[in-house]
This record gives sequence, C-alpha cells and structure tokens, in this order.
Amino acid sequence: MAEVRALVCVAHPDDETFGTGSVIAALVAGGAHVTVCCATRGEEGEDPFGLVQGADLGEVREGELRAAGAVLGVHDFVLLGLRDSGMTGDAGQDTLAGAPFDDVVRRVGEVVDAVRPTVVVTLDPDHGDGHRDHVRIGQATVAACRGRAGVEVYYWVLGRDVLRDWFAELARMDPDAAHLALDVDQAGVGRTDDDVSVVLDSTPYREVRERAMREHATQKPPFDGMPDDLVSRFLTEDRLTRVLPPWSGGPPATALI
Repeated sequence: MAEVRALVCVAHPDDETFGTGSVIAALVAGGAHVTVCCATRGEEGEDPFGLVQGADLGEVREGELRAAGAVLGVHDFVLLGLRDSGMTGDAGQDTLAGAPFDDVVRRVGEVVDAVRPTVVVTLDPDHGDGHRDHVRIGQATVAACRGRAGVEVYYWVLGRDVLRDWFAELARMDPDAAHLALDVDQAGVGRTDDDVSVVLDSTPYREVRERAMREHATQKPPFDGMPDDLVSRFLTEDRLTRVLPPWSGGPPATALI
C-alpha cells in the first residue's frame, strides 16, 4: 500500500498546533507522512510573557514550531521565507500579505511539487478569523493545488456555534471589548454544519496536542482562560471542509485518510 503523504500549510508558528494540531496527530496515527509548510516565522507576534528578552522572536518561534511539530509527529518542515504581516498597518512586499499573490502561490506550489501530497490541509480564508495572513495562505494553497490530479484539499474550519460562544466569552472577560460579542451569522464567521465534510473526534489526540501547545511558550492559546467546557469544545472535535474536489454535501466523514 502506497504511503499517504499529507501537507499542512499555515501562516505562522503555532497555527499548526493551536489550530490543526489534532488533525496532524490523527494523520500521523493513520500512518501518513506529514510535512508542515509555514509561510512565516511569526516575527510580528507578541511575547506576552516576556520570555524572548532581546532574542530574535522569529528564530525563537521557529524553534517552537519545530519542537511542537516533533511532539505531534511531523516528519518534515518547510519555511517559505516570507515575513509575518502583523495584524494591521502596511504590509511590505516581503510579507505574506504584501507579497504578490502569484509569488506566494509559486512558493507553495514548489512545496507541493516536492512533497507530492495526496491530502492538503490549510486555513479557512473565507469564514475564519479574518487575519490577513491566514486568508492569504489559505487562498494561495488552494490556487497552488488547483488542477492537480489526486490531491484533496481541505480547509480546517471552526464551527459557527463554538465561535459564537467564544466571542461572547471574550467580551465577558474584557468589558472594554464588547465589540467582540459580534453577530457571527451576520459577519459570516465560522462554518455551519452544511459546510463541513469531515468531523474528527479529537479526543484521542487531546493530550498530545496539549503537550505540543506547551512548546509554544511565547504564545498565548486563543482559548486560554476560557471555561473548561468551552476549551473542551475546541479540543475534542475538529472540522474540515473539502475544497478540492469541491464538497457536494452529504454525511460528513470521520477521518481524512
């Protein structure tokens, strides 16, 4: 039986763990050879715990990426060499969001050519958190894979229901951020059940994912400080939407491979 080769394309160190960590662990458990392609080194990320202390944040975060990936069972890592665009402000031409789109597609395409994956997972550019780097890597990954035979491409997505509760909890925790209690239906944030083609029971991978998260010591998980039941909803189920070939509906699968 031919080896399954999986490629996970993300924007920053920690996306692979805080986001797709259980998906990676499930692919590895299923016997897949997993490569993580990370577009940037997360240079513009915060260091809320003051751990870097003058060191190069991008270098530190790349080390965290590799350490967390090793915990998850990742076999190979590829860095695209683009800079983190940050959340706001002008995005320079050397950044993921500011580089010409065709250049980003070309770089991802070179990785696809080298890895020859049958399964590709990336971030949802349409109904995700709206971070411009997350949008760009999702769009570029799909463009790089379009027209390639034998490749299935999935967005890792968040359910609209869990995001509704997450935003409400963020607003409760920070009364000055009441704007976070947005109407997710009106904003189109998160995916409804009809959009989801794979629902993965991530319970068996929670422990390894939590160990991998601890390797990202400079970063704060998005569900940090949340009630236990809400954290469990993030960590016990993962959802994916198949983009290529397009999902045509029906009961969702329970595994990628």
